[in-house]
Amino acid sequence: MDELRHRPKHRSKLHMMAGKAYFSAMRYLQWRCSGPYAKKRGALMLPEIQFRHATPLLRQLSGLELQLQYNKVTNLRLACAQLDGLILKPGETFSYWKTIGKPTVRKGYLPGMILVSGKVEAGVGGGLCQLSNLIYWMALHTPLTVTERHHHGYDVFPDSNRTQPFGSGATCFYPYGDLMIRNDTDQEFQLHVQVQDENLFGEWRSTCKPVQQYRIVERNHYIRGEYWGGFTRHNELWRQVFDWDGTDYGEEFVSENHVLMMYAPFLEDGHSNKDV
Repeated sequence: MDELRHRPKHRSKLHMMAGKAYFSAMRYLQWRCSGPYAKKRGALMLPEIQFRHATPLLRQLSGLELQLQYNKVTNLRLACAQLDGLILKPGETFSYWKTIGKPTVRKGYLPGMILVSGKVEAGVGGGLCQLSNLIYWMALHTPLTVTERHHHGYDVFPDSNRTQPFGSGATCFYPYGDLMIRNDTDQEFQLHVQVQDENLFGEWRSTCKPVQQYRIVERNHYIRGEYWGGFTRHNELWRQVFDWDGTDYGEEFVSENHVLMMYAPFLEDGHSNKDV
C-alpha cells in the first residue's frame, strides 16, 4: 500500500519487454511442469447450478470508442467458445489462458480496450477481462479454490450502476496474468459461459446441489488524495458463508485492494480531503 503514496513510475519499453519475456517464459514452464489442468469439455451441462451471474456487454462510457466495445463482444464470443462446457474434475486446476490460448488476429480476435500503464488503448483481444471478472466472481460463490488472481491496478471508471463491490474483478494479460481455480471438492464442476443479446452470462454447475451459500462484503473502504495530486482507492473483501437454513459458518478473507484512480472522485464539499 505504501508505494501507492508515491507518484506512479513509468518504465521504459526495454524494461517492460524484458519483464514480459521473463514472466512469459516462467508461465509456459509452469503450464508444462505442473497440473493437472482441466481440458475436457462436456457436450451436456451438469444438472445442478452452483452460481450464475450476468454482466452487460455494452456500457455508456465517455471517451471510449464504441467500436472497441463491439469488437470486445466478438472477442468474448471467441473466448467463450473455448471455455463453455469445460469440466473441472476433483484435483484439477482451471487456467484461463491455458484453455483460451493466445488471442491473435489469425484466430479472429479484434482490437478492443486494454489498459497500459494506466492509459486506455486498443489491443488485439482487448476486453477479455470482462470474462475473467465474471468467472472469478462466480467462483467466489462456490467451494472452488482460487489459486491465482490478479487485481486491477487502476480504478478506471466511476461507480455508475455498479452491482459488485469495488475490487471484485480479476484482470488478465496473456500469458503471465492468469486466473487459476482449483477443484478441491469430491465432485465435478463445469463452466458454462455464453454471449447473449445484451449480457455476458455464466454459470458454475456441478453434479450435486450446493450445500452452502456465499456473500461477498466490503470492509475498510476509503479514497485518499495523494500529495502528487492523484487519488488512490482501498478496501478489503470478505466472504460470508451460510447454510441454506441460515446457519452462519463465519467469514473468510478474500483480498485486499489498493489501486490508482483514473478519475477524480466526487466530493460533496467540492474539495479533495486527505482521506475521504
